[in-house]
Amino acid sequence: MKIAFGSDHVGVALRHELMDEAASLGFEIEDLGTDSEERTDYPKYGEMVGRLVAAGGADLGVIVCGTGVGISLAANRVPGIRAAVCSEPYTAMLSRQHNNSNVLAMGARVVGPGLGRLILRSWLQAEFEGGRHAHRVAMLDDIK
Repeated sequence: MKIAFGSDHVGVALRHELMDEAASLGFEIEDLGTDSEERTDYPKYGEMVGRLVAAGGADLGVIVCGTGVGISLAANRVPGIRAAVCSEPYTAMLSRQHNNSNVLAMGARVVGPGLGRLILRSWLQAEFEGGRHAHRVAMLDDIK
């Protein structure tokens, strides 16, 4: 399974921690950058990850900016993307189980590397439950 990673300048360090964690769990990594801490714009990276996931070039995506909000808004503009901003493991797990999130967003100014790794693990280990949730996810996908 391949995971696409992207971040703005604020999220570089946390993104690298998360890529290391995913690689240690056996996932293939696609790094879409940035690798500079020089100011850059988060919408570019949210869109890049979202488009790659939506096109099937990656199974899942992980994006990081200061709060996770801005970059998730960009990713969610891509049809078929269900990006969830998560600051703790429980929400990350439920975002997969109930909402079938395909992109995880985090804020580097909100979570540290240890908590970020826990959030990522919880998200990756969860599976979509379908059932009563499938109808709602289909409704989300119908919104244009």
